[in-house]
Amino acid sequence: MIQINTSRRVEVVDITPDVQKEVEKSGIKDGLAVVYTPHTTTAIVINENEPGLIEDIVFVLDKLVPRGAGYMHDEIDNNADSHLRAMLLGNSVVIPVTNGKLELGTWQRIMFLELDGPRSRRVIVKVIEG
Repeated sequence: MIQINTSRRVEVVDITPDVQKEVEKSGIKDGLAVVYTPHTTTAIVINENEPGLIEDIVFVLDKLVPRGAGYMHDEIDNNADSHLRAMLLGNSVVIPVTNGKLELGTWQRIMFLELDGPRSRRVIVKVIEG
């Protein structure tokens, strides 16, 4: 398990090194790494960790699902945009593991997206032999 403490309402955190450590701890050399967030206002994606792109991701999420747009759930928690953004992005990814290493493309990174922070969060990593 990976513990993450976020500091902003919307934040993108590269967790690739943490996931690789979990793969190494598992001792499994070949299989699949399942990376999952159990929170309804967070997401897991694979993309490039380039500062301009990170800003673009946050900008596009704000344009696609603006905060305070009259969502019904806002009457309860005032965070409907966070839930909707998480739904669009997804809560897990699966990465092949070969020789104990994550099989990511040249620029690919595993990114945790906080959509309703700051909070203390966790990410579950399961490595399946195969």
